[in-house]
Amino acid sequence: MSPDVEQPSPPDVRPRPAAPEEPVHLDGAHGSHHILRDSPEDRWRWRAKIRQSPHQLRVYRFCVGIAGTLLVVLGFISGPLPGPGGIPLVLLGLAVMASEFVWAERLMGVFKAQLHRFRSWSRPRQTAAFAVFFACCGLVGYAYLLTLGPPTWLPGSVEGVLARLPGL
Repeated sequence: MSPDVEQPSPPDVRPRPAAPEEPVHLDGAHGSHHILRDSPEDRWRWRAKIRQSPHQLRVYRFCVGIAGTLLVVLGFISGPLPGPGGIPLVLLGLAVMASEFVWAERLMGVFKAQLHRFRSWSRPRQTAAFAVFFACCGLVGYAYLLTLGPPTWLPGSVEGVLARLPGL
């Protein structure tokens, strides 16, 4: 073959992206009320095996829903308590439910979009937002102390400091 003849290019062999998952609808109709994720493929072999049996899938989804709800409830309960909990537990519960429920995946998408929006702010604006957030938390705590008084389980030294606050 002569070098002047143009060789045909090889066919495009790049892998095609996977088709989006089709959710299962409770009423069997295709509408905007997506409830459950229905994926023929799964990245985890054990979960793909569960998806092959309708009964096991129902039990698995029930357990995922219970575990996610439990984490969300624990997040709400532990929110006002000192230590980790609160928002991270709520988000973890939502992430667990997002593995099987489309509505939870959409809600996680909203949280992620807000986080990306917050991270795009300038550093001074982020600092100001944190300052306003913590000031609001402090006001809520102070309103709690004004309404119900200091908790009885606090050590005496902390009660002495709180007694110096106006209105307590």
